Amino acid sequence: MKKLEETKMTPAKLELKKEETIPFAITLEVGSSLENETGSWRTERPVYVSNLPPCNKACPAGENCQQWLFYAEEGRYRQAWEQMMADNPLPAVMGRVCYHPCQTACNRGMVDEAVGINAIERFVGDKALLEGWTVGLLAPESGKKVLVVGAGPSGLSAAYHLRRMGHTVTVRDAGPMAGGMMRFGIPSYRLPRGILDQEVKRIADMGVTFEFNSKVENVAEVAGDFDAVFLAIGAQMGRHADIPAGDSAKVMDAVDMLADMETDEKPMLGRRVVIYGGGNTAVDAARTAKRLGAEEAIIVYRRTRDRAPAHDSEIMEAEEEGVMMKWLSTIKHVDGGAIKIEKMVLNEEGFPVGTGEYEELGADSVIMALGQETDLGIVEKAPGIEVEKGVVKVDSRMMTGMKGVFAGGDMVPSNRTVTIAIGHGKKAARCIDAYLHGEEYQARDKAPDAAIKRMNTWYYADAPRQIRDKIEGPRRASTFDEVVQGLDEESAVFEARRCMSCGNCFGCDNCFGVCPDNAITKIRPTQYVFKYDYCKGCGICSEECPCGAISMVPENI
Repeated sequence: MKKLEETKMTPAKLELKKEETIPFAITLEVGSSLENETGSWRTERPVYVSNLPPCNKACPAGENCQQWLFYAEEGRYRQAWEQMMADNPLPAVMGRVCYHPCQTACNRGMVDEAVGINAIERFVGDKALLEGWTVGLLAPESGKKVLVVGAGPSGLSAAYHLRRMGHTVTVRDAGPMAGGMMRFGIPSYRLPRGILDQEVKRIADMGVTFEFNSKVENVAEVAGDFDAVFLAIGAQMGRHADIPAGDSAKVMDAVDMLADMETDEKPMLGRRVVIYGGGNTAVDAARTAKRLGAEEAIIVYRRTRDRAPAHDSEIMEAEEEGVMMKWLSTIKHVDGGAIKIEKMVLNEEGFPVGTGEYEELGADSVIMALGQETDLGIVEKAPGIEVEKGVVKVDSRMMTGMKGVFAGGDMVPSNRTVTIAIGHGKKAARCIDAYLHGEEYQARDKAPDAAIKRMNTWYYADAPRQIRDKIEGPRRASTFDEVVQGLDEESAVFEARRCMSCGNCFGCDNCFGVCPDNAITKIRPTQYVFKYDYCKGCGICSEECPCGAISMVPENI
């Protein structure tokens, strides 16, 4: 018994307390139906929830990142890959070229560093290729035929999902090979062609028919031969700028220059190359120029670095390879071996304006990288299809104004990335499938966000992020070998285990262990059940849940 001074009770009060009735629950006779059933005391009850993790929410392809990370951390790589393939048919490609908005949104970034989701996706995607994993059972043949125009990321995604749904799919592309801008716009030091070819072959092996060098001139002429059509033509035309140039000036387009890298005749650029533009294509062109032998590759852009559309990681890698940057500059004239540059300043609205101050810069060739456009000739004579500001108008089902003709990727209003294009292909496939069944696709309601404020992050151990190695030294900018390397198995598993499983139970047993009433039954590693007859609604389980997977709700709900 505690000392009197510790209890802060007088002897009289202590004697009175001894005579008080013992708590009601303990006085019940053993075996009675109400023994220890304290659930009637509750005003709130705990419930398990499955909330939407920020990584899943941010993925344009709609991947269930958290679920496949759970499989990966347990070494269940085949299940992780199958979970990826439910949404994205190109995980090994995406593990290289995706700009991973999932990591930008990752809650762990507010604790130490975001989980390297993209690196783990690449590890699992590469393992699938190495071990020759194939796609599982397809749906029964539907008897419906779908034409996909364009073999880029959006077209490949749509073809894959439609084939899994049991439809007969034909892909027609104007080019000689599949891949679209993944092949003709992304250099091989970022995306090795063997990786792309293997993932395309997997789609072909499912029964998708590819027809190359087969440009579709008018969708209205072919639509009648199919039950539905999906247009997925990429932005493969460079946007031109009205810059005066002399007859001897060597000016080329970045898109054409990068596409020429897939031919036997590589472009001849000279010793000093100037690239005009600030996007990822400009950076790719500059880094490619260095690998083609240019001693100097200089990017000229009219805004500052922080306003350049290129991703910062791309700019950093270019600088590491010796690419020079000339910010707040614009080209006014190109002639022979020199270009005239005007210095710029940003006005109060952040828009660049000229200063009237000029300088001359020597250049053997100038590469224009000022954006890309889509060839929309295929819809010019199609009844009902509207074009506005260089893109095709579609409704919420991704259908154009022409019945049965859908569109996605670079052809429709959106940001232009590989990941977004793959997401468009998946959504279009679902909408087309519903259309072929005489229905309209309805997306499921999304769960509430898994906010970090509901989590107990101190439960998670400190774990440094695993960094992918890069090729370093002079060799890096002299070959087209892949620059960024993959994680080994040990590092990939460690990185996957850094996931905090935001908003969803991961089987830590915390609730099971802290419940003072033993009111929780464990069914399996990530499934528990509340025994409400015994739960007093104290909320300790909710308070101590690391990932915020338990909510307290009013008893009358």
